[in-house]
Amino acid sequence: MRKPLLALAAGAALLAVASPAAAAPSGDTIVTFTVSTADLDINVPPAVNLGAVFAGSTDTGQLGNVTVTDSRAALSATWRVTVSSSAFTTGGGTGSETILPNLVAYWSGPAVSTTGAGTFVPGQPTAADAVALDVPRIAFSKTSGTGNNTATWNPTLRIAVPAGAVGGTYTGVITHSVA
Repeated sequence: MRKPLLALAAGAALLAVASPAAAAPSGDTIVTFTVSTADLDINVPPAVNLGAVFAGSTDTGQLGNVTVTDSRAALSATWRVTVSSSAFTTGGGTGSETILPNLVAYWSGPAVSTTGAGTFVPGQPTAADAVALDVPRIAFSKTSGTGNNTATWNPTLRIAVPAGAVGGTYTGVITHSVA
């Protein structure tokens, strides 16, 4: 009687080894990746010549495209551009050789182009909205939206040249800053 019992036990052991293991009905793998971010940048024309004008008149011209590129991939992708002006001077920069920033008017005009989701707001959509640059002014902003975006506009300057201004080439700096 021992032989059949021993044979039965050996057969059961062989069956246990030969049968496949039970598989789990599902399995989870945690996957991660990173969305890269970059900066909030602004590109402006390096120089522009508004031409010639007589003392006591007004010089008007566009600066060229100003572009904000927001590559921060932010949940709240808002930003604001401010604009300011230095004095415009010629020669030695005496009183008669200086045009002060309060005589420099700016308007952003509408966006030339935008990309990304959100609300893009020109600071001064029309010439009637022009502001003097005697203090920093808002040129353009993005007030809502997420993710990467861009905005481009072509602002206009209007410089009131005093009647007492002396002849010469006047140079000043228009500064756009984004934050």
